[in-house]
Amino acid sequence: MKSVQKIDLGLTGYDELFMNDAERKENKLPRIYDIPLSEIDDFPDHPFKVKLDEDMDQLVQSIKERGIITPVTLRPKEDGRYEIVSGHRRRKACELAGFDTVKAEVREMTRDEAIILMVESNLQRSVILPSEKAFAYKMRLEALSRQGKRTDLTSNPLGRKSDGKETAQIIGEQSGDSQTQVRRYIRLTNLVPELLEFVDEGRIKMRPAVELSYLDEDCQRDVVDEIDLNDATPSHDQTIRMRKLFNEGNLTTEAIHAVMSEEKPNQKEKIVLRGDRVRQLIPKNIPVSQTEDFVCKALEHYNKFLRNRAERDSR
Repeated sequence: MKSVQKIDLGLTGYDELFMNDAERKENKLPRIYDIPLSEIDDFPDHPFKVKLDEDMDQLVQSIKERGIITPVTLRPKEDGRYEIVSGHRRRKACELAGFDTVKAEVREMTRDEAIILMVESNLQRSVILPSEKAFAYKMRLEALSRQGKRTDLTSNPLGRKSDGKETAQIIGEQSGDSQTQVRRYIRLTNLVPELLEFVDEGRIKMRPAVELSYLDEDCQRDVVDEIDLNDATPSHDQTIRMRKLFNEGNLTTEAIHAVMSEEKPNQKEKIVLRGDRVRQLIPKNIPVSQTEDFVCKALEHYNKFLRNRAERDSR
């Protein structure tokens, strides 16, 4: 099993949580403040989504019962307000719980230091979408590159540290992904939002998505149209061919249609239901675990209705 380099994020440790101000000062630790939520601004271009899901409901209930256990991390802004660096979900949970303030550490740090801390603290989450990891890796790589490494990131966003290691390799060692996989994730940031959403949903796999990332925006949107038309996503082989045609200057709308119209064995007889559309039709009291049963029973009733109507019409 691949070993993952342990990262010191500088976040609050368990023993630190119960220190008073005098003890924190003696140990040269930041003070914990009660900061008004109204004075805290979002982190610019924050790549991680704060979802209002069941986990958030549980966090809100926990905060109502026990308060904030781990303070959020803020950095002061020039206008006197604060920018949240770590703890976006906790801040949102405090807001939903009806709190006016949140316990926070306030730290002076540069923009790049804040980016690195923000990314590394969020990468500890158990579930991370490909799009979140893609933009997080890109932000962290660019921040590392600005810290005395490389700044010419436009052609190949993979800076090199002074010890000879590429920043992509360092990110991979710290996150558990290979250098190649880090590069692939960063390529995803070149996808149009619709294709990136397909990746998050699992409809498009990583390697086909990377190939599509080399197409320009117009071609990518043509691919989106074909996905909607054929109700099928491109295979890795199809995306390789489309990228080759694009590099040759021959990837027209007609060429994309021709490639995407091919029938693929793994997508024959495949039914895809958009989750957001289905959820709108399911009563809120139906648990997610019972969604499939509900849909199947609804289809059975609808088929019965169609048969009965056909029988009436035939009389």
